[in-house]
Order: sequence, then C-alpha cells, then structure tokens
Amino acid sequence: MHQPAPDPRPRVLHLAQPVDGGVARVVLDLTRAQLASGARVTVGCPGGELGSELQKMGAGFRPWRAARSPGTGLAGEVRRLARLIEEVRPELVHAHSAKAGLAARLAVRGRIPTVFQPHAWSFEAVGGVTACLALRWERWGARWADRVVCVSEAERATGARAGVRASYAVIPNGIDTARFCPAPAATAPARATLLPDLDPSAPLVVCVGRLCRQKGQDVLLRAWEQVRRMAPDARLVLVGDGPDRDALRARAHPSVCFAGAVPDTVPWYRAADLVVLPSRWEGMALAPLEALACGRPVVLTDIDGARESLPPALAPLCLVPAADPGALAGAVTALLADAPLRAAMAAQGRRHILSTHDVRHTAERVADLYRELLGPRPPVSFERRESIHS
Repeated sequence: MHQPAPDPRPRVLHLAQPVDGGVARVVLDLTRAQLASGARVTVGCPGGELGSELQKMGAGFRPWRAARSPGTGLAGEVRRLARLIEEVRPELVHAHSAKAGLAARLAVRGRIPTVFQPHAWSFEAVGGVTACLALRWERWGARWADRVVCVSEAERATGARAGVRASYAVIPNGIDTARFCPAPAATAPARATLLPDLDPSAPLVVCVGRLCRQKGQDVLLRAWEQVRRMAPDARLVLVGDGPDRDALRARAHPSVCFAGAVPDTVPWYRAADLVVLPSRWEGMALAPLEALACGRPVVLTDIDGARESLPPALAPLCLVPAADPGALAGAVTALLADAPLRAAMAAQGRRHILSTHDVRHTAERVADLYRELLGPRPPVSFERRESIHS
C-alpha cells in the first residue's frame, strides 16, 4: 500500500507565559513569520491578549492553564503541559520567559529539541531567597535546553556570569518596520487627536510599558519633578497598565497623563518629542526599537540590551544609569531643549532599526537555529515520550 511522503515542514510548539507585553509580541511576530514560511505552528498559553491575537490570525492555539509566577500549582501545570505536548506532537518546543521555560523543561526533559528564551533572567526580577532559588533552577534546568536564546549579548553575558552553563545563541529582538514607521506627511499630527487640550508647542514625553517595578516608571516620576522645573509646560504620558497603576497615580503630578493599555502604540510614539524607558532590567526591550522605528529619539537606562538597541554613536546621549532620577532628568531636559539634536538622533535611529532590528531578520535567524537543531535528529518517536507523565 502506498504510504504518503512525510511532511517536510517542521512542527513547532511555542509555549508562553506571560501572555501580554513584549513576550506576547515576540511570540506573535515569530508565529506570523513561521506560518508564512510554511511551518506548522501551534502556541500553548493561558489565553489572554496573546490567545486572542493568535486566534485572529488563524494560528494554532492550545489553552494551557498556568499562573504567571511559579507556585504551589506548578506540578499540575507541568502535567497539563505534558498532555498538551502529547496531543500536538511537536518536533521542537520553543519556550518563552521564565515560567513557560520552567514548566516546558520539566515536561519535556530533553526528549525533543527544546529552545528556551528567557526574555530577561528570572533571578534579576526578584530578590533574597527567591532570587537564589531562581538562579539554582536556571543553572540546573539549562541541561534540558538544546539552546538558550538571548536577545542581546549582554543578556547572554549576565547568564554566563551567573553560572548558567548553556549552549547559547544570541538573536536580537526585531520589530515590524512597516507598522512602526514615521507618520506619513499627509497625516494629521497624532498629538492633536490623542491630547486635544495640549498646547501644540508643549514638550511631550512618552513612556510605553507595563506599569510595574521592572519598567521603572516610579523612577521616571521622581525625575519628572526635576524636568518640570526646567520645562514647566512639559507633559508626560504613561502608556500601559499593570499592578503599580494606582501607586503611580497617587504620586503623579497633574502634568502626567495615564493613557492605560491601548490597542496601538504607534500614534503615541509619533506624538512624542521624546520616548523614555527607565527599566531596572530587560533582555532587550521592544519599546525603544519601536520608538526609533517611528522616528523618535529615546532615553534608556543602561541595562542589558539597551546599548545594543542603539547605534553606537547615540549611546552617550541616550543612556543613563538605572534607578538614578537625577541622571534621567538631566538627559530628558537636555534633549527637550535641543530639537535639531532630537531630529538627527531620530533619523539615525530609524536607519539603525531598518538595518539591524527588522523582525524578518530575527525570524530568519530563528529558522536557521531550528534547522540546526532538527537537521541531525532522527524522526521523533512519540512512544519514547510516553514517560513524560512520569
């Protein structure tokens, strides 16, 4: 009896938790690119923003019930994930962020090629005993990742210094440069629509990110007190939502606007005179790449990935120490006072993003990595993987 030829397209399972913010964006962009290339792609995640977008694009989506952080439910999460893997039968698993990386490696344990992408190390996000436990896990769990994908050389170096002995690959984050682009000349100014009561000549600073300790909006609000003394008519907009929203609102000056979560950040980037991201830690944040692609200058904290986001010539102008309100205020004030410099920085930044951080380049490098991992492997035997549940 004639047997059909095996399907040469790779069968990939992405696993993600959290399901919002930069991690969700990376997963969506990779899924879109891989589907376009003919790969068979499924994404397992707890739903949320990511699940909704996957279903809109017609991608394979499997709900996986899991909390955002490790806890007493981890064993059940791993069992549910093992069942999901048995149903999907992927040839390769790509786990995103600490929680999905933890559960995926426990469920698979090296039985099929596994890629782990931390999107910033878990032990940087916590302190005390929790940080020690997270570091011990990352050191131990590295044995079950065929590759650990870091989005910057700085992120890889942080892992190596911490003793995470792994086979690393560095693949910088990329963005959709057709979507994130300067406003067409015929388009009405974005700020007139977003902030109709704002004086068109008033300086506008925008910060895009989840409202949480990692993103450092509390530092920006402290810096803003100094900025206002030098530029009293300046306005600051925080775009995003998160657990620190109420605490930030309680301490914010009336010149600070909270836009909340928005379906499209492009108009806010285009409206800004300057985009600021004062994060305490990152792998490589997407917001600065998006702002530069939209033709806007940025000020960033000098943390993992930030320097690699920028053209080398801009780093001295754009980077400030983390958690330093005075340095942040000085950089913001200096750039708000120099429109020609901002314009030159924006043009140089846009060229840099087009050449270095286009999402198509990122997808190609991930595809090359998959081919490297899948090429020499024999076909997956799912009989061998029955012990996943043990």
